[in-house]
Amino acid sequence: MTNTLLPTSIVGSLPKPSWLARPEVLWSPWELEGATLAEGKHDALRAAVHEQSRRGIDIVSDGEQTRQHFVTTFIEHLDGVDFENRETVRIRDRYDASVPTVVGAVSRRRPVFVDDAAFLRRQTDQPIKWALPGPMTMIDTLSDRHYRSREKLAWEFAIILNQEARELEAAGVDIIQFDEPAFNVFFDEMKDWGIAALERAAEGLRAETVVHICYGYGIEANNAWKATLGSEWRQYEESFPLLQRSTIDVVSLESHHSHVPLDLIELIRGKKVMLGAIDVAGHDVETPEEVADTLRRALEFVDADKLIPSTNCGMAPLPRQVAFDKLSALAAGTGIVRAELAGSAVATVR
Repeated sequence: MTNTLLPTSIVGSLPKPSWLARPEVLWSPWELEGATLAEGKHDALRAAVHEQSRRGIDIVSDGEQTRQHFVTTFIEHLDGVDFENRETVRIRDRYDASVPTVVGAVSRRRPVFVDDAAFLRRQTDQPIKWALPGPMTMIDTLSDRHYRSREKLAWEFAIILNQEARELEAAGVDIIQFDEPAFNVFFDEMKDWGIAALERAAEGLRAETVVHICYGYGIEANNAWKATLGSEWRQYEESFPLLQRSTIDVVSLESHHSHVPLDLIELIRGKKVMLGAIDVAGHDVETPEEVADTLRRALEFVDADKLIPSTNCGMAPLPRQVAFDKLSALAAGTGIVRAELAGSAVATVR
């Protein structure tokens, strides 16, 4: 991935510029059309790369500037899904949403994100990461009138995702992330076939693989759900032991300002840990010392050479300046801990 100690990264989205999409609105419609929209997306992606680099982010991503939604933008490029014939379903047992319907065999006629990923690769010499939706989270964002089996549909999506991931790797992507917030909700399915479907999506990749499991964007429905989870959020106890034995390289989790007991990280000992040290549910910008404190506490349970400081989740709903300042705080706080670790190493040698 990189030789940098504690390499910083973002999990997913960054806010889009106001000329591209309405600010501070999740899944906001585009403000541009046609060739102007295509050009505008790449301009926004280029700006996202610039901001990440200048604010000290080591592993650069696209900030999802070319996507409207982290799941449906991928699905809308697949055959077998009808976006006109929509139904209302319960998303992750939290909120209702109007979603497209699977009406036939799903397939991928052509690459979805590969051209955008190649464009990202041309913008930077730093390691790059690209996020894809995970199979279980994909099926939870649809109505299925064809397979009538969540498991069967998930396996079909896993095959399609693997095709896309292999082409992203060939386009120069160093790290491929699969977003699976559904792993924090559907525990029985996750154990029965969810982990296996995820491994199928990542099969044969030389790029490092990440699974991101969080408690969702900082939107009202997710925040209300979090308020019901009590003083300790122990959902990771269900997935971490299985992921520790899986072929996935990196586990990404929500941490800062959450009620996740950090000792749960012990359950994935040996894996790399992408730790959320930046809250995405509020506008307050963390101080570097707050970030450093989160990382110090995590280092009790994960070796420094396996820790990747990151954001808890995507930051699309936040004001752009807030999001960028949070990136600066992430890098500055990580710098504090890097210096402490370097000092400790020198003292040990002496």
